[in-house]
Amino acid sequence: MNRKNKLLRMYKVLSMAFMIFLQIYWYKVRRKSEADWEKLWGQIGERFRKTLFELEGLLIKIGQILSTRADLLPAAFIRQIEDLTDKVPPSDWSQIHEIFQREWGDSYQQNFLSIEKKAVASASIGEVYKGVLKDGSEVAIKVKRPQINSIVQTDFRILKIIVWFADHLVPMPKGFINFRVLYNELKQVIERELDYKKEHDTILYFKDRFKTIDFVKIPSVISEHSTANVLVMEWVEGVRVTELEAIDRLGVNRQELAQRLLKTFIPQWLEPGMFHADPHSGNLLVSKEGKIILLDFGMIGEITKKDSTHFQALIESFLSKNYSKAVDCLIHLGFLLPEADPGTIEPLLAELITFQPAQLKEMDLIALKMEMNDMIKALPIQVPTRFIFLGRSFVAIEGIISHLAPDENLLEIGKPVFMEWIKKQGNSGWSFIWNWLQSQPVFRLFHTVSEFLHAPQKFERIKEIEQRRLFQFTIYENYKKQLFLLTLFGLAGIGVGLHSANPFIWQISAGITVIAITSYLICNHQLKKWLKFMHEKRRK
Repeated sequence: MNRKNKLLRMYKVLSMAFMIFLQIYWYKVRRKSEADWEKLWGQIGERFRKTLFELEGLLIKIGQILSTRADLLPAAFIRQIEDLTDKVPPSDWSQIHEIFQREWGDSYQQNFLSIEKKAVASASIGEVYKGVLKDGSEVAIKVKRPQINSIVQTDFRILKIIVWFADHLVPMPKGFINFRVLYNELKQVIERELDYKKEHDTILYFKDRFKTIDFVKIPSVISEHSTANVLVMEWVEGVRVTELEAIDRLGVNRQELAQRLLKTFIPQWLEPGMFHADPHSGNLLVSKEGKIILLDFGMIGEITKKDSTHFQALIESFLSKNYSKAVDCLIHLGFLLPEADPGTIEPLLAELITFQPAQLKEMDLIALKMEMNDMIKALPIQVPTRFIFLGRSFVAIEGIISHLAPDENLLEIGKPVFMEWIKKQGNSGWSFIWNWLQSQPVFRLFHTVSEFLHAPQKFERIKEIEQRRLFQFTIYENYKKQLFLLTLFGLAGIGVGLHSANPFIWQISAGITVIAITSYLICNHQLKKWLKFMHEKRRK
């Protein structure tokens, strides 16, 4: 990619971003209705999607990740980008051949009998080709797209500029989005996917993790031919896990296959270690022996031992209805931003967990998910990317299981698998059962009486703190909005003064602009300092 194309890329993305920022401000100033906001976000999402498809590269991958952030972004925007796919044409064979020669040198011709020139798959970051080694083994060769590193550097520079403006100048509908955290998480995920050495190590990790599981197949990686830009793996054959007729022809029982999927993923979701974050139907195959084949370990999440401990404690606290402990777990897991008031979150969790598991059978899960997203957006909650990926992994597997066994209930299929997992955990696993027993009426009686006696004072304190917080936050936001408009007025005055060659007008306007920008930055700093103060005050 030459310098001209880089500058053109930056111009198109930045101009789109700044137009979006101005539209948001204009709607804020004019106090548009909710219906108008819905329409605006739909238009923004459509423009965003078209720009991504036009520029391709890393931006499509960014769009795919952003489409999972329904906890942060408006639903109308998400609807426009949630079906983003990598519709990127493969590179010219001459460019790919050049990469192979650069990465393998003399061993290229010595170790390969042939490599098909037509790509088996092509995406925004990499392409896959089929080859045959000298010993006759068929392999899948995953290679990074030509010049992708240069494109990535350019796109991250653009993103950094956009994030700075969004963090300092744009009043998003939710006032608590931490754009810098979102940017850093996004950068970390994509940089990991770009490094094939890390994917190589991830494949070895999963191969070792599932070495004792006879119904899971992880393709072998050919280490001696793999580099940071090329990944060589064992070629595997299988049918997609969603191809029901093909699975039936293999003689595989669908319900057993669904339980095998859960046995494969429940340990990934609840135990420390890495988990497959992109288990869509293209990455899950079924072999002729009925084994589950896991492919593509570029997008993974990781649950640390600390995360696992707090996550299991969170489940236990929900079972025992100990919402104070649940909020503490959410803080340790990074779900609550510094502005969050634990006292406000507790009653909301209590209200959220009022339904019984049996009610899930009659619930509209899509409507429930949308309702939860709306609730999250209204609160100072930002789900860490690793848990977004965890939720995405769960939802993907849940959808596949519903497709495999449409007449079966997910809870009924998963119950024996979950109980089997609990038995393997020993004492820590059975604590789930103990906490469930504690949630029963006879165990809850004394705790409920105590909660009832202290409820009036507790809710009065919550109400007072929340009202003060919202009032002060609104004052700061109004100041910022007024100073931003004053900045625009000053910039317009500079333009008029320069156009009319009147030094008095542009000098006065320049002074107003400098004062407005300085005041805006001071106000923004005071707001962040106040939010930090409120968080520390609540923790005392």
